[in-house]
Amino acid sequence: MNNNYQLEMDKLLSTIKNDGKVPRLLLHACCAPCASYVLEYLTEYFDITVFFCNPNITDAAEYQKRADELTRLISVMPKKNNIRLVIRPHQPDSFYSVSKGLETVPEGGSRCFECYRLRLEQTADYMREVQQSHPDETAFSYFATTLTVSPHKNAPKLNEIGLEMAKKYGVTYLPSDFKKREGYKRSIELSHQYGLYRQDFCGCEFSRAIKHGNN
Repeated sequence: MNNNYQLEMDKLLSTIKNDGKVPRLLLHACCAPCASYVLEYLTEYFDITVFFCNPNITDAAEYQKRADELTRLISVMPKKNNIRLVIRPHQPDSFYSVSKGLETVPEGGSRCFECYRLRLEQTADYMREVQQSHPDETAFSYFATTLTVSPHKNAPKLNEIGLEMAKKYGVTYLPSDFKKREGYKRSIELSHQYGLYRQDFCGCEFSRAIKHGNN
């Protein structure tokens, strides 16, 4: 049976709103365009720390460009609650390690799933580190990812891995399918509104080669 992750999140957000408290969310973000709608949506409910950690991105210049756009977006967009940003160093070797032997796998297949796992594991691990080193009142309550806003990403697989990482690291995952309710369409509108850089490939050299016809 297919889970309705949007419905699951709706129920949780309703509980949070009724509770009257503002929990902290660690939000993995792949880029500013995908983050735009998700931040607009979730700032109503959470104090958010955006976690930019994407070792799949091809090179340092591209990595920095996307990080800079996230910084700019957060500085200019309206927000009900705090939005902070953590930018991790560019470490592409970890991506090449998990994608070894999968170089020729079609886009959207097992190589992408390993990439999902890498990024969500790093997010869950960071959340655990914060929980262990900070008082309860400053620890994160949930983690999530903006990746599910993209129609090119496998939301059921992302949620499956997110729940797997939550169990592994003893943290709580926020299920999502942000593309629902025209979330992806809204992200495009916000990208135009804020003049965001919209890259034409996911991030890795394999997706870039396919997009640019170099395969």
